Amino acid sequence: MTDPPGMIIHPSPHDAEKTVRRLRAAIERAGLTVFADVDHRENAVEVGLQLRPTRLLIFGDPRGGTALMQAGQTAGIDLPLRVLVWEDADGTVRLGYADPRWIAERHGLGSAADAAVTAIGAGLQKLAAAATA
Repeated sequence: MTDPPGMIIHPSPHDAEKTVRRLRAAIERAGLTVFADVDHRENAVEVGLQLRPTRLLIFGDPRGGTALMQAGQTAGIDLPLRVLVWEDADGTVRLGYADPRWIAERHGLGSAADAAVTAIGAGLQKLAAAATA
């Protein structure tokens, strides 16, 4: 599998549920707000379809995302931040998110957003490390 453009993916040694629990705990420890927890598998089952574990956490903090939107309001389509945890066809659990540099490039944010992009990228890396350690 090749990573989709603009996405950073980490394998997890844990099952999907534990990876999500660890991720959520790391998000909350960082003082960020979880706005939604979308269980795609559960939603599929409710309509009679099958899907391997697939969960999306939507979270953030206005102090980070607002700087991106100040540089270009269209960045709001990619905010709040989202992290997807899924089990692939081989049974490997993965955690992935949009690379903040990709978001900045996609919206032409320029150097005005560099500090925010760097901080958001470092924060996402820390959350991923905590969830997949």
